[in-house]
Amino acid sequence: MKEMLEGLMQDDFPLTLNHIRRRLAGYNHGAKVVTLAADESSVYQATHAEVSERVDRLARALLALGIEQGDRVGTFAWNNQRHFELYFAVPCIGAVLHTLNIRLFEEQLTYIVNHAEDRVVFVDESLVPALAKLAPTFDGVEHYVVMGDGELAREEIDQLPGALLYEDLLEQAGPGEFDYPDLDERQAASLCYTSGTTGNPKGVLYSHRSISLHTTVTLARDGTGLSRADRILAVVPMFHVNAWGLPYGAALAGADLILPDRYLAPEPLAGLIASERATMVGCVPTIFLALLRYADEHPEVDLSSLSNAACGGSAVPRQLMKDFEERHDVRIFQAWGMTETSPVATYARPRERQHDDSYWDERAMQGRPLPWVELRLADGGGEVPWDGASTGEIEVRGPWVASRYFADSSEDEKFATGWLRTGDIASVDERGTVHITDRSKDVIKSGGEWISSVELENELMAHPDVVEAAVIAKPDERWAERPLCCVVLREQAATTAPDLVEHLRGRVARWWLPDEFAFVAEIPKTSVGKFDKKVLRGRLAEGTLEGRVLVS
Repeated sequence: MKEMLEGLMQDDFPLTLNHIRRRLAGYNHGAKVVTLAADESSVYQATHAEVSERVDRLARALLALGIEQGDRVGTFAWNNQRHFELYFAVPCIGAVLHTLNIRLFEEQLTYIVNHAEDRVVFVDESLVPALAKLAPTFDGVEHYVVMGDGELAREEIDQLPGALLYEDLLEQAGPGEFDYPDLDERQAASLCYTSGTTGNPKGVLYSHRSISLHTTVTLARDGTGLSRADRILAVVPMFHVNAWGLPYGAALAGADLILPDRYLAPEPLAGLIASERATMVGCVPTIFLALLRYADEHPEVDLSSLSNAACGGSAVPRQLMKDFEERHDVRIFQAWGMTETSPVATYARPRERQHDDSYWDERAMQGRPLPWVELRLADGGGEVPWDGASTGEIEVRGPWVASRYFADSSEDEKFATGWLRTGDIASVDERGTVHITDRSKDVIKSGGEWISSVELENELMAHPDVVEAAVIAKPDERWAERPLCCVVLREQAATTAPDLVEHLRGRVARWWLPDEFAFVAEIPKTSVGKFDKKVLRGRLAEGTLEGRVLVS
């Protein structure tokens, strides 16, 4: 047998975030980072070159605080320029950026700060009161660094023990280029914990290599398609899964990055789109639903600059995409992934064609696996065929898919085969297009047959009077389980439960038609904006679910 003939390439070139950082001041120095200011009526901005200079200062400041390679550095912050600076300074010195989900329950935050062994936590001024309450429960935090422009008085900042000021640290660090260490591409770069639907949250530890590859694919046309010409409005939080990679993608491409800070209501977001001429936006369906209602009610709103909108976190209702495109000429593309997949694993950018039902059917799917992501369906007895009808649990593998959880072996079985078991149930057609029908814990088994809660929700939200809909299983003596549809109606809508059944008739199988609705004021949300069905199931079990109506 002949010996392997090696390629003559620079295979030892490291895929680290230092490459993306160098592009800030090099190729991309004129691109901008724009942040909505505290008064909501103005922005502050800096070029990539100016950000790069501040990153150098921040790197020196981190060393002065005693941060070493492998140390975890927490952030408790909104989407803003200072958080963006931490995205580079922390991992590029060899430390690990640990973005804390500010919406987790207090006991979960205490758990993950202590589990990660964070040594320093950077916190936005507006979040100091919330973090100060928790500080006594943190075991190993040595320093708190407050980021802001003087919103709080010093006595309020001092609620955090030994609090330091971010801008003071950068001033003391002084100007000049920082001598960054050589890093291994497999070194840990950032840490994000799942939202903890069962048990304690699980830590997903991303490497420089995984982030670099994931970021590269965000520039692919069949992915989010970021380019140097874009102005990217990152609404998806920077405290969760690296904001879907949009900040790193903007830095790699040299695109402008627009950050809304804490202002996620539709009015300031619509204002940012109009004033900054955003070309791309990324957020979850609940944000898009609110933005659609606002745009419909305010015809003066100008969304015309948007040519690309990425939506994920949960299945995107077909009607939402259709309404945005037909009424505001904004195309929403659906993505799928999870914390364990960095997060984007599939993206739905269908081929252009006449806008008939088949086109919208495809738009309502979760798309095809991105390059380097491999996907299969399993049902416990082997692989499920890709025929567009058979369903199974999605399993994935690839260079930005987790191999296990950080310092936690409690769910090692999810990774045991070398593929990640995702818990999502789907079919895949012959072209590799993924159609998620449910989470494994959310499917409804009625009379031995499966009912997709996701499809019922999508069809309910196609009704003009339905603002939000979440479907859960309720116990049934005859059928074991039946769907219970929890619905939020538009204000002053007169739509009844029988009206909604008639709306569903012909859209779903006859035996899927629900016999009970719960008209609620709001669907509870998780910390990342998804519908929180476990809360609804808890209320059902406790007998506290409001507005229940049987359909005769």
